[in-house]
Amino acid sequence: MLNRKLIRQAQQMQAKMAKIQEELEKTTVEASSGGGAVTVVVNGHQKLCSIKISPEAVDPDDVGMLEDLVIAAINEGMEKAQKLAADQLGAITGGLNLPGLL
Repeated sequence: MLNRKLIRQAQQMQAKMAKIQEELEKTTVEASSGGGAVTVVVNGHQKLCSIKISPEAVDPDDVGMLEDLVIAAINEGMEKAQKLAADQLGAITGGLNLPGLL
């Protein structure tokens, strides 16, 4: 009887996690650097969806600055997406760090 209850609970948890994973793919976060010179959108699966670069940020004589702004925006976006996923999945797993979820 106990085994059936545990199996049922595990199946329910798995279904909830699958739903959250699906929602994370559709949920996005936005991050920017350089006062909005570079803006990125990342989904909850930590996939880069878009990059917007303001024309003022493009200086042919200082490509390194633009590269730094892109990297900073992407890193911030990835961190936000990772936190979003951890928060969403943490509600299901009770804070357990289960391998392969993020």
